[in-house]
Amino acid sequence: MLSLQEISDRLEIQDLMVRYSHAVDTRQWDLLDDIFTEDAHIDYTAMGGAEGDVAATKQFLAAMLPHFPAFQHLISNSSIVVDGDTATARTMCHNPMLLSGGDGPRSLMLCGLWYHDTFARIDGQWRIAQRIEEKSYMFVAQPLPGTS
Repeated sequence: MLSLQEISDRLEIQDLMVRYSHAVDTRQWDLLDDIFTEDAHIDYTAMGGAEGDVAATKQFLAAMLPHFPAFQHLISNSSIVVDGDTATARTMCHNPMLLSGGDGPRSLMLCGLWYHDTFARIDGQWRIAQRIEEKSYMFVAQPLPGTS
């Protein structure tokens, strides 16, 4: 049976991952400062993105995501292992992204991936210390009807 502390830890970690998704999906990059540790390492290279620290990640997201008029990070199926003040998780992410063709057609890109996260409890708060993406699939659909 899980202890009350482990139940609390798991819920706090799940909430942290949801807060990450909301920060990205609402383009509030500064919220990432409260989600990652100061020395966090973030690796998005499996899906064609950048690798670096929190500042570099915020810069990458701010430069790249304006090319997508809409997107969502839908996370689920987290396998979380808590060990004191550290934890690890493997979490599924489905990330549909609308591609803008400027004045041309729009297409939908579907990205499937897993987040491999390492967490640290710092001053009583869980933070992501490392996030590495693992690619599952990437699919670009034909232009949406009526958009050409």
